[in-house]
Amino acid sequence: MAENNGMFSESEPWSRLDNAAKLFPSTTKKSDTRVFRFSCDLDHDIDKEILQQAADMTADDFPGYMCVIQKGFFWYYLEHCELRPVVTEEDLPVCAELYDPESRGLLFRISYRKNSVNFEVFHALTDGNGALRFFKALIYNYLLLRFPEEYREPPKETVDASTSQKSDDSFRRYYDPKAIKKVKDKKPKRRAYHLTGEPAREYRLQVIEGICSVKSVHDMAKRSGTTITVFLTALFMQSIRKEMPLSGLKHPMVINVPVDLRHFFPSETAKNFFSTIGVEYDFKKRSGELSDIIAEVDKGFKSELTEEKLAARMNRMASLEHNAAARIAPLPLKNFVLRCARSIKDDYETAVVSNIGRITMPAEMERHIIQFGILISTMKLQMCICSFGDRLQIGFTSGFTGTDIQRDFFRSLSEMGIGVEIRANGFFS
Repeated sequence: MAENNGMFSESEPWSRLDNAAKLFPSTTKKSDTRVFRFSCDLDHDIDKEILQQAADMTADDFPGYMCVIQKGFFWYYLEHCELRPVVTEEDLPVCAELYDPESRGLLFRISYRKNSVNFEVFHALTDGNGALRFFKALIYNYLLLRFPEEYREPPKETVDASTSQKSDDSFRRYYDPKAIKKVKDKKPKRRAYHLTGEPAREYRLQVIEGICSVKSVHDMAKRSGTTITVFLTALFMQSIRKEMPLSGLKHPMVINVPVDLRHFFPSETAKNFFSTIGVEYDFKKRSGELSDIIAEVDKGFKSELTEEKLAARMNRMASLEHNAAARIAPLPLKNFVLRCARSIKDDYETAVVSNIGRITMPAEMERHIIQFGILISTMKLQMCICSFGDRLQIGFTSGFTGTDIQRDFFRSLSEMGIGVEIRANGFFS
């Protein structure tokens, strides 16, 4: 195949998978669909026909999303297709499978339930920031169509990027092999403590979502001398420790944190452009007091969130596709190597915390929006965070049936005087 810069065209109706995306088709399984979900609760029951019109409008603005995954001899790739998104009433479990190598389908779905709109995406297509751009455009278009009398003059959109910018492969644009040599890992990695438990039945995620006040959590974090992300990550680690057997203390607890590289390298891409960092705490060697966990997590964030370290990590990950020998290796061999790499990476991870941050919409539309939420498929335990206005959503997904860690986490917030509204699996299914 000829070189392609990420844009579909009549002469080359295909696009390469970005560097991060290459991992997902190889490692997807029923127990971990590699699907994530944005939701938006509105102040009225959803009109299906209008949502379908909004989906068609949004699809036209994101032509790079109108594609399917195909299997080549050397790599998977995205192929433009004539399929269109079809809005359905929600009838599947949260983050249900989207990519099936035996069928040809879009890599995202749009559904609704009562007053909630859901957008679920296969991670090979995009990351959280990219998906959020599509989802915000979807909600924007829906509200324009649903309340035409209110928006005779359309509000200024919060996302404004060209089609080429949205289709940019920023991993390739910022690839610099020299960056890898600038940073060397100073200490060897140790196997992380692993969560165990009874697997969820029929591959259905265990979902628990807590809604609380942004101001309340921010004030508590500020009193602890840190940020909301560090505070909640530390509280999560302490909650895991409460359920950890003594035998688990021989391993450090390591929380994996995805990082949006757009904050460090200018990019408007709607494709994947993220890296990850690991923050560690050793409960065998340290006190386990929340203040001490916060201090260690804060130190870990500050140490790892530097442009130099992120560039080294990003380019180390990208080096495989630029390696001459790796490039000519057949896809089955690459799949084997990528699965092994994923298995090794899992050894150094206890759980995941992902903070999308504050979600904004045009002020004229905020009156119709109650809150946003995010959930992600996992075989382990993942905490996702986002906020809209003063509503902070903390969503837990788990591959286990047990919920003791989640219960301990929200109980700790309540004991601090932070009110929490809980929603669980029964609410979503």
